[in-house]
Amino acid sequence: MRRLILPLTFGILGTAILLSLGSWQVRRLAWKENVLAQIDRQIAAEPVALPVELDPDADKFLAVTVQGLITQDEVHVLASTRDTGAIYRVIAAFETTDGRRVLLDRGWVYPPSKDAQRPMVQTTVQGNLHWPQEVDSYTPENDTNANIWFSRHVPTLAKALDTEEILVVARSTTEKDPQVTPLPVASSGIPNDHLQYAVTWYGLAAVWVMMTLYYLRRMRKQKKV
Repeated sequence: MRRLILPLTFGILGTAILLSLGSWQVRRLAWKENVLAQIDRQIAAEPVALPVELDPDADKFLAVTVQGLITQDEVHVLASTRDTGAIYRVIAAFETTDGRRVLLDRGWVYPPSKDAQRPMVQTTVQGNLHWPQEVDSYTPENDTNANIWFSRHVPTLAKALDTEEILVVARSTTEKDPQVTPLPVASSGIPNDHLQYAVTWYGLAAVWVMMTLYYLRRMRKQKKV
């Protein structure tokens, strides 16, 4: 029996650790689902006028209504979706009726329409505020000469289009003949992999138990021989 104590101890400890990691991911899953539900409520809330003072953390996803002019000053951000493939997001400078100039994510166009001339238009936009975190060490440098951008980094876009560091992602507009298809903010784009992680840890715990039992059984057989 003494020979079995060490592997049995490792088996119990390893199983306990793996089960605790799985349970932690289950708790994280519940937390993340609550966060996503809160974001969904905020996205779908009744739109308000654009506040004067904004906090990128507290006001992220705030539903707003803005009235004004969509200018022809725009940048094109290369992106893709599962349903459309390669697209360009059209980010334009938007001049509000109360004299502000902010960024407007109008939506998307296919690559052949990237450089099409889009007229200035007076409209009312309903959408959500957003400060996307799309820049990391793998993000390419923007090709400003070709007007090809690789992220919606708000400070950079604001500098390029001479606007406030505010991005409104359009959900709908009153344009009669919109040339850009809105791509609204949605919580579906926020990763939530905690269920897969939990299943992985629990699966490893089951494997650990089976390996421990197999090893103990093998040791007992060797002792009998």
